[in-house]
Amino acid sequence: MVKRQKRSEVPEKLIWDLTDLFSTHTDWENELQAIQQDVEQFSSYKGELGKEASTLHQCMEAYETFQKRVIRVATYANLRNSTDGTDPTRQQDSAKVAQALAKIQAQLSFIQSEILEIPTETIGEFVKQHPALATYRKMLADLIEKKPYTLSPQIEELLAALSEVHNAPYMIYQRSKSSDMVFASISDEQGNELPMSAALYEDRYELTADNTARRNAYHSFVQTLQQYQHTYAAIYATEVTKQVVMAQQRHYDNVTDMLLHPQQVTTDMYHNQLDVIQTELAPHMQRFARLKQEQLGLDELYMCDLKAPLDPSFNPVTTYEEATATIMEALGVMGEDYQQVMKQAIENRWIDLADNVGKATGAFCSSPYGVHPYILITWTDTMRGAFVLAHELGHAGHFYFAGKAQTLFNTRPSTYFIEAPSTLNELLLAYHLLAKTDDERMKRWIITQLLGTYYHNFVTHLLEAEFQRRVYTLAESGTPLTAKVLSEQKIEALANFWGDTVTIDEGAGLTWMRQPHYYMGLYPYTYSAGLTVSTAVAQTIQKEGAPAAKRWIEVLESGGTLKPLDLIQKAGVDMSTPDAIKQAVAFVGSLVDQLETSYREEKQER
Repeated sequence: MVKRQKRSEVPEKLIWDLTDLFSTHTDWENELQAIQQDVEQFSSYKGELGKEASTLHQCMEAYETFQKRVIRVATYANLRNSTDGTDPTRQQDSAKVAQALAKIQAQLSFIQSEILEIPTETIGEFVKQHPALATYRKMLADLIEKKPYTLSPQIEELLAALSEVHNAPYMIYQRSKSSDMVFASISDEQGNELPMSAALYEDRYELTADNTARRNAYHSFVQTLQQYQHTYAAIYATEVTKQVVMAQQRHYDNVTDMLLHPQQVTTDMYHNQLDVIQTELAPHMQRFARLKQEQLGLDELYMCDLKAPLDPSFNPVTTYEEATATIMEALGVMGEDYQQVMKQAIENRWIDLADNVGKATGAFCSSPYGVHPYILITWTDTMRGAFVLAHELGHAGHFYFAGKAQTLFNTRPSTYFIEAPSTLNELLLAYHLLAKTDDERMKRWIITQLLGTYYHNFVTHLLEAEFQRRVYTLAESGTPLTAKVLSEQKIEALANFWGDTVTIDEGAGLTWMRQPHYYMGLYPYTYSAGLTVSTAVAQTIQKEGAPAAKRWIEVLESGGTLKPLDLIQKAGVDMSTPDAIKQAVAFVGSLVDQLETSYREEKQER
């Protein structure tokens, strides 16, 4: 059996280059110490921010400059820890950063508190008197919206000082998942023994055509999850309790309102996203599930079979080099500037693609302001991996353009929009691959990859969001969140969506343990919101070409200067009604139609 590499054994070309953040680890350690000392400079602004426009501007400028340094320090430690969570030194560095940030946030909490004490009219006058303050207009407006939910300066400082404690559930979850979880090796249909890890399961075995390997991997995965279910339930229950208590203390009507507030999304938009997709998408996905069961010749279709290839004997492989070349071709419609960013990411080691012990599962893009984005994936030579990489490159392109066009505090839009640029790249890749082939079998394969994108965002993450909605409702009614309760809620959400087309076994109920998204507020549902937007934008780009692509780049460059509805409207999509959601769901239905028609015609020709 091939053993997984240790981080120290991975070739340099497969890992990202962190010297763009800090040349040496010693430089990082020195800067960590420096920011803890330099935060003292802000003490001179205490009690002064509401007196003069120039003083407020000076403080905001200094604060923004300081935050850039803090972001670099934190990003460096987080990136190192995400690639080997078993390394005690990296764990220690992450702990040092968490302690430092808690202290810094407490010392700087007065800035927000004092700004909130300035009358709104006075802030307006300050901006007129000192035009340079206009740079911070959006940030100031967002702060003013938080005024009714802000506690006393003393309490806000205390909460900031406790940030390390507040973030503990997520930290414990991540550390346990990367460092403690061990999975039994598995065998494939030929009897070969194969290594098993959470990353290998999610990125390789769940997608394999080998029924034996796929189901053995699932059983190994579930067996390990079962060992941790009660601990993870306690960790997650702590996270939920924290959110519920904070919502009560800040006088929100409920925790959902509190978590939606920073997204600047209405509850109607939130519930529309969950309700419309679940109701209207379920029949299409159930048809897809029945087609998959038929084509795979399975007596029963389990959750672990849903990502299996529809055509097991047709599985074109791709190397990382081939995949990146194809992605570059597919994104040609976006223009030379966009392609150049993608090229830099691929050639300049912005991407960490190795599989090694201790590496975080899944994929993400981290975008420290003033440097460049960093992408983490685990490359497994599957074409699905190309879609995952295209997705993360979409995030990279977004924040590269936003970072170039905007100041730090104007860079990040609402998370409601965040997944639109990433999923757009996936759709453009699929359209490009479809345009390149006349082979019916290849077309079917590409459509299944495209459906994989919708499955991931419109099903997996959407049902995570439904699970979250249920959990917060239970928590607010006083129901203890035990492992049994959490698994029951997950099973019910899955069963309601899939009906009798998928066998929901006990292991499927444990999938609430798989994702870190539950520790990120109301994040899972935003995947479907972003894909709803990108579905419409991708179709427009297909019709109009360069002009539509140029408008999209302008949307990316807007960063966080607009509220999500306005930002999305700039892209030509109206998310204030369910219409765009319904159109995206109908498009998914058309993809399933194409597959059913193709297989039916093939059967008739035999």
